[in-house]
Formats: sequence, structure tokens, C-alpha cells
Amino acid sequence: MLHRLWRIYEAVATLAGLLLLALICLTWTLPALLLYPLLPEKTGARVGRMGIRLGFRLYLALLSLLCACRFDLRELDELAREPGPRVVVANHPSLMDALILASRLPNAVCIMKGAIAHNLLLGAGARLARYIVNDAPLPMLRRAVRELQDGATLIIFPEGTRTVTPPVDACASTAGVMARRAGVPVQTLLIEMSSPYLGKRWPLWRPPALPLKVRVRRGACWPMEDPQDRQERADGDDFGQRLRAYFSEALASELAPSLHPAAAAQEIRPPQTGTYS
Repeated sequence: MLHRLWRIYEAVATLAGLLLLALICLTWTLPALLLYPLLPEKTGARVGRMGIRLGFRLYLALLSLLCACRFDLRELDELAREPGPRVVVANHPSLMDALILASRLPNAVCIMKGAIAHNLLLGAGARLARYIVNDAPLPMLRRAVRELQDGATLIIFPEGTRTVTPPVDACASTAGVMARRAGVPVQTLLIEMSSPYLGKRWPLWRPPALPLKVRVRRGACWPMEDPQDRQERADGDDFGQRLRAYFSEALASELAPSLHPAAAAQEIRPPQTGTYS
């Protein structure tokens, strides 16, 4: 009986979490729409990024308070207090990843799919924050380098989409190109979750096992202009391969059990009728 009641709570908490996110995004949509044509570009970007940061920070606090979520973001908060532009790259197990990073990192700009710019919930805020659309590679690269030179933190998920085969899929070299051209370091972040909730094959309305635990660890930081990096570049080193090898090793050492491929597949499998997973 208690197990059934807890499963009901998990379903209610999941629905409440999704509704809270929609409400927070919609609340920011109207001000963002009004401010976009009124504010100068740089002022609008600062206001937009701060609004997103505060809104997502509130959302995570509500998830912790109402929905039995536990976030260990201490190392991410430490990074946020360190000055200087940087490219932040992270693995991408869930739809929650971008909002977690944006909730903590100041002056953060994301590279997003073009469809997000027209999304009812996220589009207005993303446009005001001057997030970068990835539709055209060269304009995307120029915009990203300009933002880094202006002091922004650039958030990139080098897998390009949510992880299909944990712990990490193939990674693109784009982050390395941007960091080298802007002369800034690449900071890796390791995102670990107790459940593959909102992962690539996770249905939107399916509740995770609660409490949902999320931890973000600081990984290696690579100064892209150092002599070793220049030599590796001269030798044809592929930065994407370097990233994947690092993420695979670093995540495997302390990876939450449910994110290993076999366990993830087991949790994603639909439950049989009359049972609770």
C-alpha cells in the first residue's frame, strides 16, 4: 500500500514539476517580448541572461522543496564565483542539463537549435538573452567568439543532443575551435543523475524514481593556448575525440549505477501491466 502511494506521489510530483517549469517560462515570456525591441542589444542580453538565471534557480529550489529532487551543485557554484570568460562543455544525459547550468553560471550564453527560438515557452527569453542559433556554422562561430571576447560564459553540449549510449556519445570539436579563436579555456563539467529521467528515450510524462538526485562535478580545465595544446593541434589531434575519451573515463569512475547502458535500458523499458517500476 505504501509503495502504491509513493508511486502516486512520484506521478503527481513529476506533473507538478513540469507545470512549474511551464509557469515560470510563461511568466518571463511577456516581459521578454516587451523588452526585446526596447533595450540595446548588450543591455537586453544581460537582462535576459539574468532573468533566465533567476527563473531557473527558482525552479530548482521548488523542485527541491516540493518534488523530492536533490541537487548537489556546490562545485558548479564555486565555478560561478571565478571570473573570466570560458567555454563550458558538459555531457548531456537529460533535458534538465541546460537549465541547471544556466541557473548558476553568470552571463551564460547557450548554443541552441533554431526551433527553440520559436518555442512558446523558451523562445522569447532565449532571444532576449541573445542565445546563439546553430543553424549556420560560420555565423554561429563568429557570434560565439564575439561573446567570449566580451566576457561571456559559453555553454556547449558537444554531443549535440542528449546521450543515447551512456556515459557519453561522440563529441564535436566545435568547443575547441571557439575557445582557441577567442583565447579562453575549456572547462569540463560532469553531470550525473540517479535516473535517466528526460533522457533521449524517456517519455515526457513518465515519472522517475524519487528522490531524483543530480550532481554536477568540475572536471578538467584546458587552457587552449598552452604549448602542449598547440603541439597536439599541430599533430592533428581531434578535440572531439579528446573530449569523449575524457568524459568516458571521468564519468565511469563515479557514474550513478542507473546511467550505465544496461541499467538505463532496464529503467526505460515500459512497466508491465499491474506492476510498478
